[in-house]
Amino acid sequence: MAAGRYAGFVRELVHRFKFGGRTDLARPLARRMAERVRAARWGADVGTVVPVPMRRLKLLFERGYNPAELLADRLAGELGRPARRWLAQVRPTPSQTSLTGAERRRNPRGAYAARRARGVVLLVDDVLTTGATASECSRVLLAAGASRVYLAVVGR
Repeated sequence: MAAGRYAGFVRELVHRFKFGGRTDLARPLARRMAERVRAARWGADVGTVVPVPMRRLKLLFERGYNPAELLADRLAGELGRPARRWLAQVRPTPSQTSLTGAERRRNPRGAYAARRARGVVLLVDDVLTTGATASECSRVLLAAGASRVYLAVVGR
């Protein structure tokens, strides 16, 4: 589920949120995502909201926050569901933005791990392009015990 198409105004908002330090945008973006999740057939099944993790070095030195975590926390609040950090990035990966489509699909393989998961999970990220990161995170969550994984992003 995407709150919008990753172009124009949505793209501008995501860039301000991710790269411009506009963490205040997490709440309105999450509200829009919550509207879309509630409208989805599967929305009522969601038990736990889980963000796509970010490398600690990038988190600490480049951005200072993980946009997916902020979105997941706000979205969980909007939906009345818990947010959990069930995923970890266990292998550093280069930024997807500078890679070709084929490289993007290979890049996240083996980069994520989950100790445990359960029930229906709503995986949250800011943008979906090739879907490689979401697929790898979903695979890991299912292997760790999730019964189903849905995805919510701001832009696609």
